[in-house]
Amino acid sequence: MKILYNHQIFSQKYGGVSRYFVELANNIILYKNKKVTVKINSPLFKTNYLSSINQKILFNGFKVPDFKGSARLCSFINSFVSPILSKHYEPDIIHETYYNGISRNKTRAKKIITVHDMIHELFPDQFPKKDKTTELKKYAVAEADHIICVSKNTQKNLVDIFNIDIKKTSVIYHGFSLTSAKTNVPQGYRRPYLLYVGSRNGYKNFIRFVNAYAAPKIKNFFNLVMFGGDRLNDRELSLFDKLKIPRDSLQQVNGDDAMLAGYYKNASLFVYPSLYEGFGIPPLEAMNFGCPVACSNTSSIPEIVGNAAILFNPYSVDSMRDSIISILYNDKIKSSLILKGFKQIKHFSWKKCATETYKVYKNVLK
Repeated sequence: MKILYNHQIFSQKYGGVSRYFVELANNIILYKNKKVTVKINSPLFKTNYLSSINQKILFNGFKVPDFKGSARLCSFINSFVSPILSKHYEPDIIHETYYNGISRNKTRAKKIITVHDMIHELFPDQFPKKDKTTELKKYAVAEADHIICVSKNTQKNLVDIFNIDIKKTSVIYHGFSLTSAKTNVPQGYRRPYLLYVGSRNGYKNFIRFVNAYAAPKIKNFFNLVMFGGDRLNDRELSLFDKLKIPRDSLQQVNGDDAMLAGYYKNASLFVYPSLYEGFGIPPLEAMNFGCPVACSNTSSIPEIVGNAAILFNPYSVDSMRDSIISILYNDKIKSSLILKGFKQIKHFSWKKCATETYKVYKNVLK
């Protein structure tokens, strides 16, 4: 079997989707027999994750420096060069790494697409009016021979919104990559802290979370560390001031995996207030490092965390606040969550993801 992963997603420097495909390719080539070849077709790329690909994977590409318009340049050139390289490879499976509007009906290869979420369809007001993701996604899933969904909730959303035949879909969970024992000890914190990871925009529900954090029993005794995303903006700082949250209680940091692992390992609690996630890897990362988790009871999140987290209504500040306090001030609950977390993460691995994805490839070729 010849498997090809196309170029689309590798124009981004970082991101969960590009990491997903690198992990998928690495694990399929690692655990499958010699009759399987894997090729990543991205003549130009930006992602750092391609530096860690298995040497058995067929890949030749040039990493483009990070400058304004570099992602667009990669996409433009790859759209012309990649089909030529793909034709000479003659793949049996083409797994598109993102959505595009190019017809691929002329090739004999079977087409697979992974749908990671339905955020653009459920929260259209949070994207520019000119955004064409939904249009391209509709086309991609219509063209695909099979669709992989990263959770049952994502599968349901896809079937309901796009009127897709469920028989054309499979649910295959992600693994998670932040498993290394290597951690950097966080610097500059004096008190116990709550940890928030990722961007703070729109459906990530950061504003409600800040209002919950402002409760005296939380803000007076616990700092707030925000890992990733942009630096705190004026709007956010004004909110903290309005809620009388001291600025020296706040820390916004960016860093590598070892630094993030260190923050997970030393946090009193990881909070995940998102209104919607197609899968949601951060809670699993937190559990892996023995950090208790409080998170939303919406979308795929309960499906992923199981009974290893305290769930709250993300639209209710009171629900969020009460859940956070129930963990912070109850060592028995905290210890129970940590133990359940260690059990829960055993259900998710990139090896399992790759094995189930390979079965999909074999089935569509029958």
